[in-house]
Amino acid sequence: MYEPIRTGPSPRSVHSGPMAGTPSDFPHRSREEELDIQLAGHLAALLAVTDELRALAPAGELDAASTRLAEQVTRLRGGAAPARATGTGTERRPAALHRRAHALAGRALVVAASRADTTAAILSAERMDAHAAALTGLAEPGAGQKELSAAH
Repeated sequence: MYEPIRTGPSPRSVHSGPMAGTPSDFPHRSREEELDIQLAGHLAALLAVTDELRALAPAGELDAASTRLAEQVTRLRGGAAPARATGTGTERRPAALHRRAHALAGRALVVAASRADTTAAILSAERMDAHAAALTGLAEPGAGQKELSAAH
């Protein structure tokens, strides 16, 4: 009914086998590399939303922002240029896009500060301010009508 206590050589632990203490077969990234990847991802997502906003309402400020964002993503990815949105996104409400962009810029700011990337942190903070200002502008009287007419 019960299994007898085994005597003799004990089975090997997975922690003490021949592979223990040897480097694994897959590459490991440093904390800095992981943060670079994370920051590039947040900035690339912010770039995509910025491109969507540019498609809805072209503006020189958004053009300049998208250029700077693309430069930072390219730098963080070791020269690989980011994919660019074609302006065919499903979101057609400027306020929702500005809220999403503000949140993405906030995430990028946290990671940029964590990795002490001053350039990316400043850009992220500027984008947060710009999207917060845009949201304030959309919330002013009469601005809701613009958003409603743009949605239909």
